[in-house]
Amino acid sequence: MTALFLDGEYAVSVDTETVLQAGWKPGREVSDEELHELLRQSDAHRAKEKALYLLERRSHSKKELAEKIARTVPRAAAEEAAQKMEDLGLVNDADFAQRFARELYRKGYAKRRVCWELSRKGIAPQTAQQAAEQNERDAQEGIRSVLQKRYRNLSDEKIRRRAAAALQRLGYEYDDIRAAMRLYSINEDEQDD
Repeated sequence: MTALFLDGEYAVSVDTETVLQAGWKPGREVSDEELHELLRQSDAHRAKEKALYLLERRSHSKKELAEKIARTVPRAAAEEAAQKMEDLGLVNDADFAQRFARELYRKGYAKRRVCWELSRKGIAPQTAQQAAEQNERDAQEGIRSVLQKRYRNLSDEKIRRRAAAALQRLGYEYDDIRAAMRLYSINEDEQDD
C-alpha cells in the first residue's frame, strides 16, 4: 500500500501497483476525478488479488466469494471481482454445489440440510436441489452411519434422546430417525447375544 498525501496531509492509502501503473509521481497535481478513479482501480485490483488468494485455498460459490472479498474492499469491487472469476471459469456454482453436496453427505447430513447449506452459500434453489438429489444417499443408511460412528448403547434413554436431536439437526425426518433407531437397537441387541 502507498500512502497518498494531499496538501501535505495524509489522504488515503492506495494499492502500490495501481499507483505505479497510473504513472503518478510525487508533487503531481490531482483532480478529484483522477483521485476517485485511482481509488476505484485500486479497489478493483485489491478485490481481484483477494479473489485469487481465496480461490487458491479452496473453491467458493460466487456469492460466498463476493461476501468474503467485500470484507476488505467496497461491495461493488467485490462483486465485480467475483463476476470476473466466474467469467474466467475459476468459479462455477454448479460444480461447487456438486462437490459441496458430496462432502456434506459424507459428514452424515440429510438431503434437507444439504439443500439448506447450499442455499446459505448462495447456490440457486434449483441448482442446490439438483446437486442434493444427484448425490443423495438413503436416509436409513445415513442415520445408521451416524449412529455407528458417534453413539453407543442406544438403550440408555439419555443417549437415545441426544442422538435423535443430533440427527434432527443434520436434517433427518423424525419418522426416519425413529425407524432407524429401532432397527439399529435390534441389531445392537442381537450382536450382544
